[in-house]
Amino acid sequence: MTTRLNPYLNFKGNAREAMTFYQSVFAGELTMSTFDDYQATQDPSDAEKIMHGQLETEAGLVLMGADVPTGMKYTEGDNFSVSLSGEDEGELRGYWDKLSGSGSVTVPMERAPWGDSFGMCTDRYGVGWLVNISGS
Repeated sequence: MTTRLNPYLNFKGNAREAMTFYQSVFAGELTMSTFDDYQATQDPSDAEKIMHGQLETEAGLVLMGADVPTGMKYTEGDNFSVSLSGEDEGELRGYWDKLSGSGSVTVPMERAPWGDSFGMCTDRYGVGWLVNISGS
């Protein structure tokens, strides 16, 4: 798998509806997982919210999205970030180090419940980044 760079959209409780809409626009395969699927919440109101949705089209378009869990800031209009994902650990950790080095780390790069290494940061220009390194 090559390294991908794609938009990641955040929603306030309607990610399932939004991602299904985008599937009706672009077609393709849509997969979605809830916070409960990965035991990734302690707040029962977040259990059925979408922790990760991914739409992949035959044309190679990739769009990701998720619901913002209770307690995290959500501002309509700037509810997006950029996702970097792939298998090349050296390449992706290099990007992570450069992006987070002069910015701030939101979620440290570490093993995630789904088995990959994952981290979130905001670069020095205020852009949010999600970096996911596929597990072996």
